[in-house]
Amino acid sequence: MRPTANSRLLVVIGDPVNHSLSPNMHNAAIAALGLDAVYLAIRADHGAVPHMVQAFEAAGISGNVTLPHKTEVARLLIRLTALAKDLGAVNTFWPEGGRLIGDNTDVHGVLGAIDHVEGDGPWLLVGTGGSARAVAAAAREREVPLLIRSRRADRARDFAAWARELGVTESQPDDGRSLGTVINATPLGLKPSDAMPVAPERLDGCHAALDLVYAPGETKWIRACRSRGMRSADGRIMLVGQGTRAFEHFFPGTVAPRDVMAAAVERALGS
Repeated sequence: MRPTANSRLLVVIGDPVNHSLSPNMHNAAIAALGLDAVYLAIRADHGAVPHMVQAFEAAGISGNVTLPHKTEVARLLIRLTALAKDLGAVNTFWPEGGRLIGDNTDVHGVLGAIDHVEGDGPWLLVGTGGSARAVAAAAREREVPLLIRSRRADRARDFAAWARELGVTESQPDDGRSLGTVINATPLGLKPSDAMPVAPERLDGCHAALDLVYAPGETKWIRACRSRGMRSADGRIMLVGQGTRAFEHFFPGTVAPRDVMAAAVERALGS
């Protein structure tokens, strides 16, 4: 269906955003269900985000937020779900009663991906941004200890303290103990030249790895983890999981065609 002036506009904003497969996934679902809508990716730097959010609210536009704007959008929106308010991070928004409502469907995606790799605790979380907050909420739900690693020790300490306030059973900077699952919530892996988020020697004895980044043929780090015999997955499973939940916010009363969305992601990644 070709978009018209009456078509609904949905967006994903981020910086960078050209890597996002959300348009592939959501447009495939829209086409499969015969809906009159189109989903676009828009690059937005920090200075543009407040103006965009204001425009989306005025125009009644729904959409998603990717790195690095999830916490900023949470601060800008007046109405948040309880989960988004807890996390201070939004990845999904939609209009209702003249206002945008912000939610965090990343948590749903993380939980599905953890189940896929049969991830057990303790979890080592690499990163302290908006996606990392979703991992902390998942750790709270699964009642597993959470170890934090960051390029800056103070950020790891602050995030661990925040996660304890959130209700995570145990949260502290990485102390070197044996791991059950390691999760990369940083952008490392978006570029082939990126360094590994976790050194191989830290993975000794670890059973599972989850990368929130996705790439054709999987990320280099996930391939390395799989070669060590670890149950591993890149971010495509989380992408589809959070995307189906978001789609049902965008189109209330509609069941998201998960298989169609997953197939669109696999096609786009060439695998």
